[in-house]
Amino acid sequence: MRMRGLNMEYYLPIMVMVLIQTIYAGLTLGIRIALLEGMSPMVFVVYRYAFATIVLAPIAYISGRNSGSYSLNLTSFSWIFITSLIGITLDQNLLAWGLYLVSSSVTSVMCNVVPAVTFVIAASVGMEKVNIRSVRTIAKIVGTIICVSGAACIALLKGPKLLNAENVPPKSIIGATLGSDDNWLLGCIILFGSCVAWSIWLILQVPAYESHPNSLSLSAWMCLMATLQSSVVALFMKPDLNAWKINSLLQLGCILYSGVMGSAVALCLQAWCISKRGPVFSSMFTPVCTVIVTVLAALLLHEEIYIGSLIGGIGVIIGLYIVLWGKAEDVVNVKEKIIPKSMVNEPEEIVDNKSYGKAYCKPVEEPLLSHESTYY
Repeated sequence: MRMRGLNMEYYLPIMVMVLIQTIYAGLTLGIRIALLEGMSPMVFVVYRYAFATIVLAPIAYISGRNSGSYSLNLTSFSWIFITSLIGITLDQNLLAWGLYLVSSSVTSVMCNVVPAVTFVIAASVGMEKVNIRSVRTIAKIVGTIICVSGAACIALLKGPKLLNAENVPPKSIIGATLGSDDNWLLGCIILFGSCVAWSIWLILQVPAYESHPNSLSLSAWMCLMATLQSSVVALFMKPDLNAWKINSLLQLGCILYSGVMGSAVALCLQAWCISKRGPVFSSMFTPVCTVIVTVLAALLLHEEIYIGSLIGGIGVIIGLYIVLWGKAEDVVNVKEKIIPKSMVNEPEEIVDNKSYGKAYCKPVEEPLLSHESTYY
């Protein structure tokens, strides 16, 4: 009986991570479908985070009302405003536009460069230790180069088509022809910009959490702030109120799924997994989403797959795992500061979840592989 409990404790985080990546795959496809149905990318972002706020806000309020952790002061408000502006409003608008211009599979692959980009930014501002004599540091650098090279390969070397070669791209809703070389390159550049914004968001979460140390409340406030910010952007860019209409049940279903499952539910599940097994474990599963998206997009949406995308995608995933291997030692060092060596062989009593969670939200030991690093 005890052995069964241990097995379930070991395999449950794995099953939950696979579920999370499946949710993210459905999210990518759902956004793509809604955009091809005619919805504005900017309007979609507003609706998505509005529904996410509706789900998260009551839960955050109930869970934190006794401690008052749902309230804000000027400092925490400022950090949440900036973090939401860069990591959600800017990032998700770029992501939606890039996803529309290219394909679901390419978008999913490109998002795997986030850990590598985050490493570069964190090292540039002195928040990540760089020791060129260390094998782990060299692995991070090499992995980053491979990731970025793979992304460049996707953008510049489309090559011949592997699947759905006769597929005719749908008419664009933004005055451009989908599938053209110009829009393909533009879409990849926009997606890379989204990855940069997401990476900055990962780093900004550290001071944001320190000013408002309640992850659930922080997430709810960021969703609310992003909804307001995105609304201003959408109204400025799309003054026509007809653009805000939801024209079909399919669009409504995609919006609900992205807000409830893709943001609120996935966020809670991811936080639970990080408390159990750490950020590196969580990040290792991101290519699962890429595989699911690629298969389903080819079968259901008849998206084209190019040799350049395949080669670049393989390079991005290889680079990702090299970066993760280089980062794994940092996670071990953090855990050793928290977990006495005498407890290493006692998995039932490894660490208190609250203490473990704080370890990854304090001084930037883990900006690179935060539990949010799987994008969305």
